[in-house]
Amino acid sequence: MASESTAKTDTSITEHLHELVLNSSDVEDFLNELARVSARNLSEPDDEVLCSITLLRRRKAATVASSGPEAQAIGQVEYQFSDSPSMAASVEQVTVHLPDVEDDGRWPEYSAAVLAQGVRSVLALPFQLEGETKAALLLYSQRSFRFSGRILEFAEDFVSQTSLALRLAVRFAHYSESAANLRATLESRTVIDMAVGIIMAQNRCSQDEAFGILKTASSTRNSKLHDVAAAVVNALGQGPARTHYDG
Repeated sequence: MASESTAKTDTSITEHLHELVLNSSDVEDFLNELARVSARNLSEPDDEVLCSITLLRRRKAATVASSGPEAQAIGQVEYQFSDSPSMAASVEQVTVHLPDVEDDGRWPEYSAAVLAQGVRSVLALPFQLEGETKAALLLYSQRSFRFSGRILEFAEDFVSQTSLALRLAVRFAHYSESAANLRATLESRTVIDMAVGIIMAQNRCSQDEAFGILKTASSTRNSKLHDVAAAVVNALGQGPARTHYDG
């Protein structure tokens, strides 16, 4: 059984994760490192714990991160079943413990799948996130009753302490995606506005009439309005339109 020193979250781990939030290229990169940190801190010599993380975001496919190749193979099992310990922990926000997978009858198909991977005990712990985003930490061991007693308490404390870093990572990812979507929208609008201006000059017509010509061409060609507008702009031979940003 792991000692308290191997399972508790200390200041250095928290600082490392917060620094990682700022340096990670995306939330999946952060999740993989969080899975590795979790496995390191909940393992003992000659008694390795494997770890995966499932993240459920609104309008986004589930993300499964892992502490390594073996954990990744086991984590992929979470994709195969709509009802599993990770889903129960994430959605219901409860700790789910399978002390001995072979004797647990709640998820028979899931249990058979992880048993085939050599897993004998599973612990699923919910992260404390915001809004509709849900996530769970999955711990796997080849030994039955690996996460009983004090170890379960240590794991719950670890997840509680690391939830803030994951909340920050998800929030930054949301802001980054929102900014990218806004930029794409502005760039599309720029191309359309330029095409309308070109049509106005070529046909000596009003802005509404020029936009109507563009829409008609889009419908006739069964093409997106942006693509037709880009073709009009590119036909001038000055290269594609670009939106310029300050800062």
